Amino acid sequence: MSIVAAIQMASGPNLDANLMESERLIAEAVRAGAELVCLPENFAFMGKHEQDKVALRETFGEGPIQRFLAQQARQHGIWLVGGTVPLVAEAEDKVRAACLLFDPSGACVARYDKIHLFDVEMPDGGERYNESETIEPGDRVVVADTPFGRLGLAVCYDLRFPELFRAMLDQGMELCAVPSAFTAVTGRPHWETIVRARAIENLCHVIAPGQGGYHVNGRETHGDSMIVDPWGNVLSRRERGTGVVVAEVDPERTAATRKHFPSIDHRRIHCR
Repeated sequence: MSIVAAIQMASGPNLDANLMESERLIAEAVRAGAELVCLPENFAFMGKHEQDKVALRETFGEGPIQRFLAQQARQHGIWLVGGTVPLVAEAEDKVRAACLLFDPSGACVARYDKIHLFDVEMPDGGERYNESETIEPGDRVVVADTPFGRLGLAVCYDLRFPELFRAMLDQGMELCAVPSAFTAVTGRPHWETIVRARAIENLCHVIAPGQGGYHVNGRETHGDSMIVDPWGNVLSRRERGTGVVVAEVDPERTAATRKHFPSIDHRRIHCR
């Protein structure tokens, strides 16, 4: 049995302030006993304009955001999912939205680049997003070995694509971290339903840290960070405000659930 944590925050355009807040919340999670801590998407920076993040992009393995994550993992002796970090892309005017996993020694042991980009227009809410203008998509499914089980990595809009989670399942996924920044408009009707659905259909724990609140760029994010068990039960959540969500995960319980309710073994259509 292990304790995992999802962090909720409302990041802004000041990198140093966001890292200080992340440091405070990571320490709070550690005091609660967390051995795996997951930060939300864009934890280090949410600029006034989408293009602002390009100026902060880092080379993989270098830069202040990655050094911060490595230092925090090493200092606290924890596994740390670094939300998303803007990394260098092939295009000079874009970034890779990279979700990085650090082990307790501070080494980055896995990197997932967000595959599905949020290019949508919502007339009812008066909001438009076009992530592909500033983000270059990844193309690789990532599942990593951890003491808590095989950990899959996904980011925000990825939640709407169950085939990605099936692909992770085919790589042995037993729990999944999904750092997010769901909009308030889409989060209210969809967030909980989708998070719980991904847990239920894959019989895995889902750790879903989110941005939650109002941001300098005028955006409102939904929050409601949660940890869900393989049966779809919400073990812990934080609907609004900055804070930490913690819950116990048990790989043996996941294995037992899959054994007694073998829906995964009953699959007849597989991803190619």
